[in-house]
Amino acid sequence: MFFVGYVLFEVPSNLILKYIGPSKWIPIVMISWGTVMAAMAACNNTAGLLASRFFLGLTEAGLFPGVIFYLTLWYKRGEQATRVAFFFSCSTVAGAFGGVLAYGIMQMDGIGNLHGWQWIFIIEAIPTLLLAFATYFFLPDFPENSKFINEREREIVVHRLREDAGPSVETHFSMKQFWAAFTDYKVYVHSLIYICGATPLYSLSLFLPSIIHEMGFTDVTAQAMSAPPYAIACLATVLIAMHADKKRERGYHIAAPAAVGALGYALLIGLKDQGPAGRYVAACITVTGVFGHIPAMLSWFTNNIGGHTKRGTATAFIISIGNIGGIIGGQMYRSEDAPQYVVGNGAALGLMCGVVVVSLIFKYFLNKENKRRDNLTEEQFNAEASGEDLCDKHPGFRYLS
Repeated sequence: MFFVGYVLFEVPSNLILKYIGPSKWIPIVMISWGTVMAAMAACNNTAGLLASRFFLGLTEAGLFPGVIFYLTLWYKRGEQATRVAFFFSCSTVAGAFGGVLAYGIMQMDGIGNLHGWQWIFIIEAIPTLLLAFATYFFLPDFPENSKFINEREREIVVHRLREDAGPSVETHFSMKQFWAAFTDYKVYVHSLIYICGATPLYSLSLFLPSIIHEMGFTDVTAQAMSAPPYAIACLATVLIAMHADKKRERGYHIAAPAAVGALGYALLIGLKDQGPAGRYVAACITVTGVFGHIPAMLSWFTNNIGGHTKRGTATAFIISIGNIGGIIGGQMYRSEDAPQYVVGNGAALGLMCGVVVVSLIFKYFLNKENKRRDNLTEEQFNAEASGEDLCDKHPGFRYLS
């Protein structure tokens, strides 16, 4: 139920962010999300839990696509992957210690006549609520109206963003741009790449401790042993994104880590009858590859979609499609497939191979389109440049591939 609410509200949320501004909307999202999470401690039946999970997804939906879109409003295209990586790596760190933290909180069972699972919801909601209030006062709005920079700084920020965007400088709200997000084939290609990469990502986030547990470790040890793969992946994620920005390249920086992830899954399948050491190393390789390609993938579509309204809408739509992978990923590792999980690992292997293939093909077509635009005659250029709200379809725009 969580992902149902999550998927439904992502596009409306980014439109609201564009309308009222991130400094107001992101704190509202966080307060709503933290309140629902704390209220989940009062659930006393399955129906209540399912309903609260739906509303948790609904309220949390605005944060991730909102932050990804927000970063594009402040940083040039060749700077965004690194910023996305730092943001995304925080979730990687959370994955490393979330299970251990939950285990520790569960030991509070009985305190205040509350169960351990109730304390998990309450305690994990508190930082969200506190940070939400701080965000309201300290998060800058758009560069054009932010109160955190002076006029000279504003002029520099706006100039460098406009220079980087080329002819795609539309910042106003536009219904034409809104609908353009749903009629551009590139949005659907990005969605395909994202769901292929996000499904293994979600399945690993949900089941990595179980996979390690089935290698022969106890529950507590498995939770602890899941931390090193996430720590390695966190470092790799940032380094890959920094290199992608340095080279102003995206396709190879998605395909190469995805290939590493595919290799990890292949090793998990091939070593299924071997000892835990080799399988654990394979799990580390898998997590590194699966997490490592995400920032370059997220920044790829934000780099190549022009116009604020189109970019905000497309960003939320692509991420919402990818988050359907959360629903699929939750079903990939079935208890009857334990301890080797060949079916789940095989499905994830196929999806990561899909990321590699589609990314490289898409890169080829983007380069082909850039070359076509380079070779336009003046008459052809002027014909394609006529019209309003062309965004990335303007012949002067060049795609990052």
